[in-house]
Amino acid sequence: MDRIKDRLASLRVEADTAIERAEKAEAANKKYELEILHKDQEIQSLSHKLQVAEGELEKAEGKLASAKLDKEQGETSRSTADNLARKIQLLEDELDAAEKNLKETTEKLRQVDVKAEHWEKQVQRVEHERDAMEKKYEDMVTKYQHSQKELDELARSLDQL
Repeated sequence: MDRIKDRLASLRVEADTAIERAEKAEAANKKYELEILHKDQEIQSLSHKLQVAEGELEKAEGKLASAKLDKEQGETSRSTADNLARKIQLLEDELDAAEKNLKETTEKLRQVDVKAEHWEKQVQRVEHERDAMEKKYEDMVTKYQHSQKELDELARSLDQL
């Protein structure tokens, strides 16, 4: 009888341990899902920044093309030519800055994409572990129920003796 009680206590401890591990896995899963949501928001933010930078780049390129056209038409005034040259230089600087910003934003987006893939793999792994733990928990519950039935039958047979 003591062995059965010990076995039941052992099964209860195992079941409690499995439940605790499942709860921890679910908590970790939620954490990873929140991190993925955060990364998705960061990707959207960076995508928006990239679109803005591309718009600025097109705008700057348009300004640069306009300034170069004005220069080619041959302004007669030396001061006008100097002003246009300064304008072109500013636009080229803006273009360089916009291209640099575009490169940095593209690199950040790539890094975020890599991180998102990494977290997605982590989430898949954790979900797989959770599924395995749930299966193990269900198996333990089945074993516990089976042991409980055996214990009840043993108790009945002992009562009949």
